[in-house]
Amino acid sequence: MYSWNWQSWQGLPYLTCSLLEDWPHGFFTQKFWSHPPETELTRVLHEDASGYRLEQVHGNVVITPGEINSRLQRYAQNKSEVSSWALADGLISEKPLQAVWVASADCTPILIADSQTGNVAAIHAGWRGTAAKIIPQAIHRLLANGSKLTNLRIVMGPAITGVVYQVSKQTAVEVGASIFNYEEEEAIINTLQVLNNPPVIPDEKPGHVRLDIRRINYLQMELMGIRGEQIAVAPYCTYQTPEYFFSYRRDNLKKFQWSGIVSITT
Repeated sequence: MYSWNWQSWQGLPYLTCSLLEDWPHGFFTQKFWSHPPETELTRVLHEDASGYRLEQVHGNVVITPGEINSRLQRYAQNKSEVSSWALADGLISEKPLQAVWVASADCTPILIADSQTGNVAAIHAGWRGTAAKIIPQAIHRLLANGSKLTNLRIVMGPAITGVVYQVSKQTAVEVGASIFNYEEEEAIINTLQVLNNPPVIPDEKPGHVRLDIRRINYLQMELMGIRGEQIAVAPYCTYQTPEYFFSYRRDNLKKFQWSGIVSITT
């Protein structure tokens, strides 16, 4: 339904989606590893935008650029929380020309835009953030700021796919409980395995399954009332595309790629 297009900046490739064509955005490849998002990569998307990033902690906290400074001030007062960036896994714009960024390797980067307000969000969702419903959390914050569900455009970027993402059954249960809150853990696994386009498939290793995090996030959004035509999923697996993307599962290196989007005036 939506096209994915490779763009180039100084000979370096990054990915865009037609669902977000009205917003400067990009899912950047490993080739941009040395370029800071809040300065250089923001300039790639828009010369006049201000860039914002986070220190991600695999949770479900979503904040705004205006909340970053207050959090950093609090860290300065609390010596046990020393960080150069605010600790969170999602950023939501408050006004035009704010570029919000998240980093990911195998986790899912999500870019959200509102066709009426022009506001945007960038979300980092690993299995822990997905289990904690970080995308619904971000959407609820957008709704509180004047968005409507029908106006949201949501794109999930390159991430590890279920065919290669082996996890323990307990991990799959924690993630699956965000959709099916059954008392019996095996009932959660069994239900996920019989869905159309199942987010969980069997694995040859005892006590393990294969888990599709993006599919779980998709189902969470469906439960909120978001329609399929409002969502696009990148046809790329970070693990299986080493020429473009870092993968912690594949390389065991703490390297990542950036994804960002710029809010606009409507």
